[in-house]
Amino acid sequence: MAKNGFVSAMDDMPWIVKIILCLPVLNWVYGIYRIVKGISTNNVLMWVVGILWIIPGSVICWLIDLICTLVYKKPTVLA
Repeated sequence: MAKNGFVSAMDDMPWIVKIILCLPVLNWVYGIYRIVKGISTNNVLMWVVGILWIIPGSVICWLIDLICTLVYKKPTVLA
């Protein structure tokens, strides 16, 4: 699986920056991350999840990303 530049940059960010991006106002970045990762891996489900993560998902999914980032050092649910 070849990673593109954006996915690699997001994966290689410092842990504290990943936690800051999990906050409700900034969590749309992880929606974009899921869309780009889905495009680079030809995974249509990840495209859909990425789109949904941006609009309705930013209300509650930021908490899922925050917990996963605190425990696993990266968002793991549907990413």
